[in-house]
Order: sequence, then C-alpha cells, then structure tokens
Amino acid sequence: MKGYADRLLEVDLSAGTCTPVPYPDDLKRDYLGCRGLGVRILSDGIDASTDPLGPENILVFATGPLTGTGVPLGSRFDVVTRSPLNGTLTSANSGGFFGKELKRAGFDAVVVRGKAEKPVYLWVHDGEAEIRDASDHWGLRVGETVHAIEAETDGPKTEVLCIGPAGERLSLISSIMNETYRSAGRGGVGAVMGSKNLKAVAARGEGKIEVADPQALDEAKVEARRKLRENPVTGKGLPTYGTAILVNIINEHHILPTKNFQSGYDPEASAVSGEELADRYLKTKKCCHSCIVCCGRRTEIDGVEGDGPEYETVWAFGPDIGCHDLPMTIRANNLCNDLGLDTISVGGTIAAAMEMTEKGYYDAGIRFGECEKVVPLIEAMGYRQGVGADLADGSYAFAARHGHPELSMSVKKQELPAYDPRGLQGHGLAYATSVRGGDHVYAYLISPEVLGLPMQLDPFADEGKAEWTKAFQDLTAAIDSSGMCLFSSFALGADDYATLVRGVTGMAVTAADLMRIGERIWNLQQVFNLEAGYTKADDTLPPRLLTEPLKDGAPAGRVWEREPLLSEYYRLRGWDEEGVPTPEKLKELGISVSPSLPRKKERTPHSLPAR
Repeated sequence: MKGYADRLLEVDLSAGTCTPVPYPDDLKRDYLGCRGLGVRILSDGIDASTDPLGPENILVFATGPLTGTGVPLGSRFDVVTRSPLNGTLTSANSGGFFGKELKRAGFDAVVVRGKAEKPVYLWVHDGEAEIRDASDHWGLRVGETVHAIEAETDGPKTEVLCIGPAGERLSLISSIMNETYRSAGRGGVGAVMGSKNLKAVAARGEGKIEVADPQALDEAKVEARRKLRENPVTGKGLPTYGTAILVNIINEHHILPTKNFQSGYDPEASAVSGEELADRYLKTKKCCHSCIVCCGRRTEIDGVEGDGPEYETVWAFGPDIGCHDLPMTIRANNLCNDLGLDTISVGGTIAAAMEMTEKGYYDAGIRFGECEKVVPLIEAMGYRQGVGADLADGSYAFAARHGHPELSMSVKKQELPAYDPRGLQGHGLAYATSVRGGDHVYAYLISPEVLGLPMQLDPFADEGKAEWTKAFQDLTAAIDSSGMCLFSSFALGADDYATLVRGVTGMAVTAADLMRIGERIWNLQQVFNLEAGYTKADDTLPPRLLTEPLKDGAPAGRVWEREPLLSEYYRLRGWDEEGVPTPEKLKELGISVSPSLPRKKERTPHSLPAR
C-alpha cells in the first residue's frame, strides 16, 4: 500500500535486538497509523494492570500515511504508551521533522519493549537499526544530548528525539523532546522512556515515500493550501502571532484561567500576549516539515535563542500563576524544554502549590505573583531536589499527598489547559470525557464555541454539544492517525482529509470511513481505561468548576453543567449509562470483549507478527 514504508521496527531492549516486521494492510485500513496504530498495538500487547514504568509496558513511536509526503501540515508522529501519570492508554503528538526522517529511514513505527541494562539510544538509518551505548549521554540536558548524538551519527541531518534529566528521574510530568524544542509532552511519556533506560531515538533516511495517485494528490494539495491560506486562523492569525494570539482572545471572553482557575479574567494578560511576544522577542517564524502556516516562534532572551513559548505555556507561566513577566516565561519555557518537562503540567502544579501555600495547607515556599521563584523551582522539579521533588509528579499527586486533591485542576490526574470550561459547556464535556485526561487537543471545541469555526456555537448552551464533542473527538483521532497537524482542522473537513488519504494510499476512504476509524480508536482507548479501573465518576471536572461560578463578563454566574451533557454523550456514543460501550457498539466497530468488567480483550486479531 502506498504512503507507507511498509515496515515496523520491533525493538526488545532487554534482549538487545532490533527486528523489522511487515506492516499489515488490515491495520492500515482500520487504524491508519500514528495514534491509531499505537493504540491498537498497546491494547493488544499489554494488560491494563501493566506497570507503566515496568519493562512490560510498550512504547510506540508511530508515523501516519500522510507524514513526510509533502501534504500541507503532514509532519506529525505520535508517542503511544500506558501513562505513568494516570494509567490511561495515552498518546502524545509532535511535529517537526522526526516523523519524516523515521519514515524515510524505512520504518512507519518503532515498537519498544523491555528495558536495557544500561543507558542506550536507538539509531535508525536507511533501513537499518542499532542499539548504541548512551552511558556518556545519561544526565545530559536535551540540547546537549541532541548535539552529542548528532556528532555520533549524520550530524545536523539526523533528527533526534530524546529525554532530559526529568525523564531520567521518572518525573510523571516529563516529556519526550524532538529537535530540542518540540515536545510530545503530556502524560509522562518521558518517564516511560527513562524507565527503559532509553535516552534517545535518532533517525536519518534517504528513502522515497511513494504515493498512489500523484495527480489527484497534487490537486488535493492545491485545494488544501488554498483553504488554509484563506482561513483567518491558519492564513493570518497563527502565521503572524503564533498560538499565543489566543491570550487576548480568550481573556476577552472571560475564560482565561487565572490563579489556579480561581477566576476567568486577568486584567494584565495583554502583557504576555502573542502581540507582545512578536513585538519584543520574536526572531523569526519556525515551520514544521511541509507546513505553510508556520505557527512556531523563534525567540531570544539573554542572548539565547529558543523556540516558543506557545499559548498554553504563556498561560501556564503567566495568568495561571499570577505572573506577567514575559522574559521569565520565555526562560521557564526554555528550561522546561531542556529538562524535558511538560509546560502545562509544570505550570498547573506550581499554581496548585501557590494556592496551597496561600491557604495555609502546605508551605511550598511560593505564592501567586512571586515570579522570580519560578525558574529555580522548575530546575528543582527537573532534578527532584528539595520541594521540587514533591512537585515532580504533578499537581494531583502533590495536592492529594497534602490532603487537598480538589486544588489540582486536573481531569483523571492530568492538568487542564488554558480554557475555563465554566464558560464553555462543550469544551467542558470534552475535558471531562477525554480518554487521556485533562486535555484540549483530543477535541478542540474552542473552534466552534469561541472562534466560530466551522460555525459559531453558543458557548453557554447545552443543546447539541454532546454531538459536537463526539464528532470532534472522532475526527481528531483520525487526523492524529493520518499524520496531519490538528491545526489543519481550522480550515479542512473530513472530506478534505479523505481526499488526501485516498491520493496518498489508494485506499477507497470516505469521510464517513475516517470518522468510523476515529470512533474505533476512541472506543478502544475507553475500553482500556475501563479495564484499568476508570468509571463514570472520573468523567467529571474539579469541584471548583462545578460549584464556584465565574464572576466576570458574559459567563458570570456560570459553572460547568455535567448533566444532562454526560448522559446525552454516552447515549450518542452507544455506551450504557455508566459509560461502558455496549456489546452492539463494539461489535459494530470490530472490537469484541467479554460481557463483564474487567473486560479482557478478545478482539478480531490482526496479522501483526508475534514478537
């Protein structure tokens, strides 16, 4: 099948072996690649009781059929594993150039099992793979690691994905970094890599990715580029100001979480806006492979250049902790990248620590607005030193340990991002039902509820939101699995993605087929989470967002209304009233399980070779 390298790389770190295996066509048809492929491999390969930091856990780095083909915004890859932060079957998506190089090196995905006896890195190049000693690199920060491994391989042509000191120390909010500054950030995926003594994966390849219908694909690319350029978000807003353009927009809607979600409006937010960032610190724009949006920012502070910060990071080290110091935010972002830490979770954890301190529950030594203490505290979190050791596993573990889990602004123990759901009923439902925990990129309801794309929805209304949430979740799962960037969905719809997939692969895929693939992936993740012990009680938001109304602007007086949204959502999904997929729904999707929990997987087998 075109668009694929047609091989997966099975890596057993315990045995020290790298084994190429065929990529079955039925897996491609049912899951596309990237997130879908990883979810299927994990779901089949481990039990839901598997220790996320044990050698039995599996770590998948997977590309999609559109990755590296020249399709606009087609640069993405996913890291899929069982999350050590919350035990869900999680995925973390990233862009840049690593996915393209892995695919051109001859592999659609790398499936890592076991644990190496000592630190190692994986070198994948031109159809070959080898496990190399990384003892000299263990302890290095991300930037140092990248430079060292480039020097040992093909130089700057090599794309390096690695962990920093936080991942080595098994921080449950550690990330996996690629190209120094890009992050597969959420769910503690860096800790899984660290638990396997795997410091890095480096890729380099000259292979060609063939497509099924070059003429049809070229026509589809032209149309996709036109829509992306004409769209106000992808054609103007993101290219001009990057994702931080959202600071002023979200604040004006009074849904910018401030001081650990105590309010939804920050009168000083403009000081850390995308406009301010562009005016004072922007060096140049930064693009992923084949991207025409180029939302990345290259900034400089203290004579040091780095990428970002993105909107979520600006918020996490700005309004959420009561700071309006853009230079500090840039330094904090650069440090998190170099240590390999998830900026959303780090900021959310510091915000919880600040509120714990101010309420007298636990003295973490930092209060809202004490901006000068933020960067040293991040350093301590990355190295598990002092109070940083108490914060290194995220806000839920920290707040629960000291008796106040309600002050962790998280869903399923994963910190919420930068949108207050009390003023966004649909987005709140997406938060509550997310199968990887607190999240915005598994279903970005900000698009219709705030930006008016593809149409403007009333953010305060319940009607129709369950249907919108399900549709966005399913479409996003399919987009993630295709290898395209989610930002393309501001301008493109399911028909556009189906056209691109047909042109690349030759598969007779329709928009409805893509939505069904996304639904299959979502249900597979839900079934795994049920096996892991999650229930309807976990499909909710922190108590504050259910009981403490916003006080300012249009959403004043509002909280997030769990019912009837949740019940309607379950009904539309074909799940029972407890959020368990019905046997009929699972059979329809080709997923078969036993009728009682814990639900052991007895699915129609795919032809992935046995390890």
